Amino acid sequence: PDACRAIIKTHNQRLYRIARGVVRNDAEAEDIVQEAYMRAFAILGAFRGEASLSTWLSRIVINEALGRLRKRKRMVAMPEIPEARVIPFPLNPSDDPERTMAQRQILGLVERATDSLPDVYRSVFVARVIEGLSIVETADLLGVRPETVKTRLHRARALVRKALDDEIGPVLLDAFPFAGRRCERLTQAVMKRLGFEG
Repeated sequence: PDACRAIIKTHNQRLYRIARGVVRNDAEAEDIVQEAYMRAFAILGAFRGEASLSTWLSRIVINEALGRLRKRKRMVAMPEIPEARVIPFPLNPSDDPERTMAQRQILGLVERATDSLPDVYRSVFVARVIEGLSIVETADLLGVRPETVKTRLHRARALVRKALDDEIGPVLLDAFPFAGRRCERLTQAVMKRLGFEG
């Protein structure tokens, strides 16, 4: 039991992120990770050690997640009910609440941009950018060539950049405002220096 617990605690975050990156649903990602652990522990004796345990578990999660996507596509479309979100309370009471809120908003933007990626790009983006896997590890995990990983990652980054720009771009136009009293004060100062007092 202790060994199983150690394996689970060591790999939970990576496996959850990979599953979440594929299915775009928090609760379903948790189910996938649980199911993947059950399958992995049932066939642990078959683990040959050709890849790391982490890669082997990740591959099981990817297969389970992709299987769920295939099932989902065969099912009749049901209206999606937005899932409840838990907003974590800051662990450190000295944290700046505005900074914490800004970080949550930025994470939300990145999650939405990632969720909007087509499946083939999203899985590469999650593995490389969010999980920090190497190009070779990502290629092994997804069963593609390293060159394919590079191409998909380049396209995924461009799509995320565009999605973020579409959402943030209009707001940036309002950054560093220089209007009202500040603008008027500067105008008067320049006019005065030019000798046009009045």
